[in-house]
Amino acid sequence: MDTTAVLDIGFQAMLLAAKLSAPILITALVVGFAVSLLQSITQVQEVTLSFVPKAIAVAIALLVSGHWMIAETVSFTQEMFSRIPSLLGG
Repeated sequence: MDTTAVLDIGFQAMLLAAKLSAPILITALVVGFAVSLLQSITQVQEVTLSFVPKAIAVAIALLVSGHWMIAETVSFTQEMFSRIPSLLGG
């Protein structure tokens, strides 16, 4: 196993992590910004008003994109298992 193979696997793993976390992080960012804007306009500073909508939106995003996330993870895992013989020099 050479350095380029290790770097390639690391890059693919980091890319997969970024792709899987993007829907959740973007949803939390958009909802958090909207709630923050609403709080600054109405001057209501309640902690739960910020947390609850964000938690609900993230749960919905997980329900919507969960199947795709699992499919991507399974595909990556199958690709890594299929690369084992070539990585071991066989």
